[in-house]
Amino acid sequence: MSNTSVSYLRHRFPRLVISYAVWLYFRFSLSYRDVEGLLAQRGIGVSYETIRRWCRKFGQSYANQLKHSLACADDKWHLEEVRIVINGEVHWLWRAVNQQSLVLDILVQKRRHKRAAKRFFQHLLAGQGFVPRVLVTDNLRSYGTARREDDT
Repeated sequence: MSNTSVSYLRHRFPRLVISYAVWLYFRFSLSYRDVEGLLAQRGIGVSYETIRRWCRKFGQSYANQLKHSLACADDKWHLEEVRIVINGEVHWLWRAVNQQSLVLDILVQKRRHKRAAKRFFQHLLAGQGFVPRVLVTDNLRSYGTARREDDT
């Protein structure tokens, strides 16, 4: 993973070690100590605190690259909504997942109607940048009307 906008100057470890550690943390959702252990198995002695600082400094650019490279590969999305209660009020958690179980987008709203589905669908499409080939839903009618209105 090369990124020319971040500077690796004044770091003890080479760019490849830093990028590998940050990639491990963001790609596989490991803890800092897990990444420290994996690097130790390869003979690289680095503390979990150093990995934390690398992830804070370089992480956003790596996370953005991973999100776009992994999400664009899949053209089948699963959309669902779940009823949740927050502070005694009913809300709806809207979620989109690709075929590799990578969460594409999450949105919490108070309503579960056509306008709420359309808002979630627009939010999802704006974040991904393309329309999937297949949408798998739980047959909520709001998804169909939101998608038809979005296509026009």
